[in-house]
Amino acid sequence: MLTQHVAAMLGVSRRTAGERLSALRSAGLLSARQGPYRSDCHQITTRGLRLIASRLPRPRFDVATYWHDVGIAWLWLAARSGAFGELADIVSERRMRSSDGADPSVEPFGVRLGGYGADGRARLHYADLLLRTQNGHRIAIELELSGKPRTRRQSILSGYGIDRRIDAVVYLVDPAVGRAVSASARRLGLGSLVHVQRFDWDPVVRPDGRSTTVRTAQRLADRGAAAR
Repeated sequence: MLTQHVAAMLGVSRRTAGERLSALRSAGLLSARQGPYRSDCHQITTRGLRLIASRLPRPRFDVATYWHDVGIAWLWLAARSGAFGELADIVSERRMRSSDGADPSVEPFGVRLGGYGADGRARLHYADLLLRTQNGHRIAIELELSGKPRTRRQSILSGYGIDRRIDAVVYLVDPAVGRAVSASARRLGLGSLVHVQRFDWDPVVRPDGRSTTVRTAQRLADRGAAAR
């Protein structure tokens, strides 16, 4: 998470958010490091996980997925603020994978893709976020910052189409990626299930180094907060 995420979540200034993050780092509950383009990011430590009685593993820093993780945090905040309607739960990919790994006998969160992996387990795909509405519907959120190969993309979409637990799939995408996703969804007859929306960055620095005016995600978060 970034300082901006905490400021938005708590409704405080970035300075106040920074002071609180500093206190948590001093207590050994968070670690901090510099991400791409001098953006400071914070992650919970093993001590922090124990304090909140979380069974999740300590998160790992991966520069290859850094901007995707930053974007997902904005989308989580948007969902928490009501941008996607009134929700009963917001389930992250980490929670889904951890739950499925803990008890393989329980119906998995993951969407089945058919076949088995090298470990002998069924091949599964996990949404970036799974939203559960108050009336029991499930909405899968996919942040697609770079395109997947066509075969992989169509395999995932087919998995969603077969899984009757999923009521809608929302792809937040770069325009070029969005065209490919929409074309695959139409080809598979999933146009009514899959919804594609543009994702823009604001106010963080984009991966190419230019400062822009996440717009989609932060605007949704602000709108949801104002409506509460």
